[in-house]
Amino acid sequence: MESFESRAGASRVDVQRIPPAWEDGAAEVVLRTASPTDLDGLRAVYRRASLSNAGDRNVLLAHPQYLEFNGSALAEGTTTVAIIAGEIVGFITVTPDDPVSPEIDDLFVDPNRQRHGIGRRLLLSAAREARASGCRALMVTGNPHAEAFYRSVGFVQVGQAPTEFGTAPRFCLTLGD
Repeated sequence: MESFESRAGASRVDVQRIPPAWEDGAAEVVLRTASPTDLDGLRAVYRRASLSNAGDRNVLLAHPQYLEFNGSALAEGTTTVAIIAGEIVGFITVTPDDPVSPEIDDLFVDPNRQRHGIGRRLLLSAAREARASGCRALMVTGNPHAEAFYRSVGFVQVGQAPTEFGTAPRFCLTLGD
């Protein structure tokens, strides 16, 4: 049985039997590796999702350079896109710099598609791929506004990390045996 759990063992998710809440509303989603031709769609989702959080909007608008998605990981094949009816609605980028605990660099879902299981599906796909590659955990420095999401999928906070706008929670998802 393939599963993943939080480092503290607080939650374990069976990745063969996906809980219904993980699938709710996302059944029509197609996941695939992003390509350079997806860059415009990724940029649009990144900008809309970034600005959708009222707690971040004013700071981001004051620093527009942080609203530019450069897509540097596209050539490496480490970005997965979620597509519904031919439209990019979300994406995740996992940087494999650490072969044991790769880093989630991006996880964005179009605001009109949030809370329908797309982010969870992207994360589950990344967890499966990481586990199949022999990784033991996924790491992320999360936006404080996304803390509830990360906790809901089994991440536990393991510290704080400096960011351009202050500190942010550091989370770990331990991949099970």
